[in-house]
Amino acid sequence: MINKATNEQVNDANCTITHLKQTVQQFADDRDWRQFHTPKNLSMAIASEAAELMEHFLWTESRDSLDCVNDPVKLEQTRDELADIAIYCLQLANVLNVDLSEAILSKNVANAQKYPVQKARGTAAKYNEL
Repeated sequence: MINKATNEQVNDANCTITHLKQTVQQFADDRDWRQFHTPKNLSMAIASEAAELMEHFLWTESRDSLDCVNDPVKLEQTRDELADIAIYCLQLANVLNVDLSEAILSKNVANAQKYPVQKARGTAAKYNEL
């Protein structure tokens, strides 16, 4: 996507979470949707969009689900569902005043303790089964 203000390509490498959170908030504010964006509603919206994402892979084998990368139509559909999920997550972070960078990095540290490399490498077992 091109940033209209700078005419530069916007991507993960040059766009901050802060910018995304502000953009999502501005979109909602322009439509007077803040009144509807409660934690309950946003969490339900995340679950609904996650279900829509899962629908694209329903009845496929796990390995076959990777084929969407080579199917432009399927990839765009899954990309849109993923974006919907991310948008609602960003908006929930706005409502709850959660710093997503801190939350993600903190959770990654906790997960590293629950899933030490020497025990978790190559297995899908839950931490209490390692």
